[in-house]
Amino acid sequence: MRAETARKFTDSQPHLLLHMIALIQRVSEARVRVAGRTVGEIGPGILALIGVERADEGPQVARLLERVLGYRIFPDEAGRMNRSLADTGGGLLLVPQFTLAADTRKGTRAGFSTAAEPERAAALFERLVREARAVHPQVACGEFGAEMQVSLTNEGPVTFWLQS
Repeated sequence: MRAETARKFTDSQPHLLLHMIALIQRVSEARVRVAGRTVGEIGPGILALIGVERADEGPQVARLLERVLGYRIFPDEAGRMNRSLADTGGGLLLVPQFTLAADTRKGTRAGFSTAAEPERAAALFERLVREARAVHPQVACGEFGAEMQVSLTNEGPVTFWLQS
């Protein structure tokens, strides 16, 4: 979607912004399974649940990755959250989760008109995985469109909602 088209789209629906979503959790371990087999797992690091909205494009992928890798959620020597995943070299488990892009402002049932179409969301998620693997040593991922079982041990707990 061109910037002009995206601007018209978001102007007509002001609750939609141009951003991808990552719900990140600091973990001591995390794993994702599909049909009884493990498709991705990490030790200490970040589990990132990824939501793609309708107007998202390539620039949002790069910005979200920069934020996930650079967000300071790991303790330094003084116990303060001053170290990022890039600093620690820990694992990154990326899991697609379209429900993060849901519109929950009204009623008791989520609407998904704000989420990207599956083909577009899959392409952007795969781009995120490729770009992450190009710059970070430990990247695993879930399977787009699959029924997944995600298990984790959240450290802290530490959980943040990031947007590109």
